[in-house]
This record gives sequence, C-alpha cells and structure tokens, in this order.
Amino acid sequence: MADHEDGNTNWWLATLGRTIVWARMRVREAGTAEVFDSDGNTLAYDSEDSARAALMDAEFVEYDGLDREDAIDRGFDLDEVAPPRADTDEALRARMVVQLPPRH
Repeated sequence: MADHEDGNTNWWLATLGRTIVWARMRVREAGTAEVFDSDGNTLAYDSEDSARAALMDAEFVEYDGLDREDAIDRGFDLDEVAPPRADTDEALRARMVVQLPPRH
C-alpha cells in the first residue's frame, strides 16, 4: 500500500516555479533502495547512497531536511505542502506532481 509509511521511507521534492514534483524513496532490508517517481516508475538502486545521489543529481531535496528558509528559497511555504498520500501506487502517481496556486 502506498499510504504505508515507515522509518525506511523518505520523501523528496523538486520544484519548477510553483510546481512541486515528488519522489518516494524506500530502503529495503537488504540495503537496496527504490524510488517511486512522478511518472509512476519504480527505479531500483543497489544502495541508499546511490538512490540519494540520483535524486540529488536530478535536483531533488529531502522533504524532512527542509526548513522554512529552504522552502521559501524554492518558492513555497512549508505549510503549503505535504507528501502525497494514496492507497495504491497507481492512485499515488496522480498526486506526485502538484501545482501550487499563484502567490498574491
């Protein structure tokens, strides 16, 4: 179930203007990692480090590591966003790209 969160799940985001693109990284017991991306693909990595490196190369940042100033630098307020939730990965895919309303 996509809505199941545990200590091995981390959310990452990238921004393009007022658009937020999410990615979910899960670390498996064997030490491998997988990233569920905004296209609905699950990408496999040989380690957590290689998954993190791939996300950072794609200009994603870890959501839990953001502070208010980081969020503002990216064009949004932390109160505006939260990782998407859904019962299945198929339903989650539709929520992986979020268009925030224009700022006034």
